[in-house]
Amino acid sequence: MNDNYAVDGETRVEIYRRMALLKANDERSRKVIKTGRLMMPYYSYRGQECIPAALAVNLTDRDYLCTIYRGIHDMLAKGLPLKELWAEIAGRIDGSCKGKGGPMHLTSPDKGIMVTTGIVGSSMPIANGLALAAQLSGDGRVAVATFGDGASNIGAFHEALNMASVWKLPAIFLCQNNQYGEHTTYEKATSALRIADRAIAYNMPGVRVDGNDPLAVHAVTLEAIERARNGGGPTLIEAMTFRFHGHIYGDDDAYMDPARKKAAMEADPVRLCCKDWRQSEVGCRSAPIRRLLRNGG
Repeated sequence: MNDNYAVDGETRVEIYRRMALLKANDERSRKVIKTGRLMMPYYSYRGQECIPAALAVNLTDRDYLCTIYRGIHDMLAKGLPLKELWAEIAGRIDGSCKGKGGPMHLTSPDKGIMVTTGIVGSSMPIANGLALAAQLSGDGRVAVATFGDGASNIGAFHEALNMASVWKLPAIFLCQNNQYGEHTTYEKATSALRIADRAIAYNMPGVRVDGNDPLAVHAVTLEAIERARNGGGPTLIEAMTFRFHGHIYGDDDAYMDPARKKAAMEADPVRLCCKDWRQSEVGCRSAPIRRLLRNGG
């Protein structure tokens, strides 16, 4: 973690609290599936907790978020209530979408979580629509679209970035580059050495950041958000990270390089976020969050 960034202690604690929540939620999700308590498709985000946690502390409930089917961590960090999440994935009527959406189609408009889409790349044009609405109303909101590295090769990525730049929309395009598009390595499917460099073609800032450094992600996303709020237009951010598990729960991830995976797991961003993990975890362990997770929602 780079301590050169000016982030106050309260913000650091809040980022860590959200990261710890995301880690605990993922571990509980995989456990309830493994034990047969719930049957659902599940896309583990373990290893990527830092990015949405550091982003979300810079957003308000009024700001918009559009994410993807591997985006439960984005939504929890933004404020999706745990009870609504677990009720939804259990198919209960008190879920965020009355039990009809499941883990791949979640929403919580009160928290600015507008859509979770199962269509690769579609978070970006939807975010553009919300950003245009914010621009026309002058309400100061921004729209964030999160997506994976594979989505940067979809036509919607290029169309959305071009439109956002032409209209100077208050949008942030945040690529969580976990180095795998489903079962395919980044190097085999993407010609650009850096996704952030693609911003050049659309006349907008493109920034690559260490997605496992919460202070760096906080600084980069804060700058992009403030730029969007002040009428400066969109930003493309590429946050480098690594997912610890396969594309979907049950995937044996044999296509992943064992050495890269081992190194990534040893550099677990949640643990590295704090010098004393066990002591810091106590704050989350005693919260209602832990009771909900213990009871499976």
